[in-house]
Amino acid sequence: MIDIAVLRDVARHARECFPEECCGYLTDTTVVRCTNAQASGLHPTTPERGPETGFVIAGAELFAFARSFDGPSPARTVYHSHTNGRAYLSQVDREVGVGYPVQHLVVGVTADAVTEAALFDRDFVEIARWRGEVLG
Repeated sequence: MIDIAVLRDVARHARECFPEECCGYLTDTTVVRCTNAQASGLHPTTPERGPETGFVIAGAELFAFARSFDGPSPARTVYHSHTNGRAYLSQVDREVGVGYPVQHLVVGVTADAVTEAALFDRDFVEIARWRGEVLG
């Protein structure tokens, strides 16, 4: 399970990035904030979407994520936000997330607040959900 302090850090990242989606990953000990490179057109399946409705980790940050699997602190969870306030995995999230040995955390955020967060296992089954008031 993810520690509440870590969840609150991810929720802060989501608020800071709004109206764009935030993204990053969690190791056992660290929140690794990444830059949403969606505006660069590098998304593998939906490059036409903007950063307010999509995310992609690219460049050196993507390489660091991939290298982490062979290191002492591998990525355990990929996270991103949805700017419509809902925490769910979209079809695009599922298509792109296949094959990564990680869980998926989605944070729902609006202009006013973080509304909810949900954690999904590697098979995209929801395993935990938090209400926004818990996330600060």
